[in-house]
Amino acid sequence: MSSEIHRTAVVSPGATLEDGVTIGPYVVIEDDVHIGAGTSVGVHSVIRRFTRIGRNNAIDAHVVLGGKPQHTAFDDSETGLVIGDDNVIREGVTIHRAFKVGATTVIGSGCFLMCHAHVGHDCKVGDRVMLTNNVVLGGHVEVGDAVVMGGAAGAHQFLRIGAYSMVAGYVPLRKDVLPFTLVGGEPVRHYRLNTIGLRRNGFDRERIRALETAFRALRDGDREMSGVPDSEDVRALREWLAARSRYGHYGFLRDSA
Repeated sequence: MSSEIHRTAVVSPGATLEDGVTIGPYVVIEDDVHIGAGTSVGVHSVIRRFTRIGRNNAIDAHVVLGGKPQHTAFDDSETGLVIGDDNVIREGVTIHRAFKVGATTVIGSGCFLMCHAHVGHDCKVGDRVMLTNNVVLGGHVEVGDAVVMGGAAGAHQFLRIGAYSMVAGYVPLRKDVLPFTLVGGEPVRHYRLNTIGLRRNGFDRERIRALETAFRALRDGDREMSGVPDSEDVRALREWLAARSRYGHYGFLRDSA
């Protein structure tokens, strides 16, 4: 099965399209692009150099993938953007390639990037992430698996947003977000576990109870979670807390400003 390319599209002979790719009207695909089988690219979208796209992605209209990083020191080096499989990328989304030579911006698989979301250079976005309308990620942001970010939320560069967390709409993130939690408010605080999100991602009662115990320990100032029973999720939380953080993480709802 060959690819279907609209007669008005401009596809470089240096691009590689696997079987079953659909290219819509007025699409531009530059040299050194690879698009996996079953992926569709909507009207007026642009796929720039050094972009690698996996299988069965649905890319809507006016999307720009692999644009140059918005960094005044960028010297047009060969850097990349890698996108996994089964993603939905809606109208007006922009994702920039990396800044440093040989580096890549990464989008996982099964993500849903809604209208006009922006992912900056060198971001690492996990699997099954949902960025709703107008979400903005600055450069070098790390987003864990199954994160949901509400509309118009933004993340300062070099932040970490832990897996299975949910960020409220319109929140300006300037510190890290703990995995498994809900974060929002003014000032921004961790409210509680993202219980509904955890259930939707297959966490059973036992796993959620263990994380509730861990959350209470952290809220009470026990960063080591010394009295918390060990589990895979608790170990992941400890490892996340032990990793380098440029800005630290947000406090909890009952904390003072």
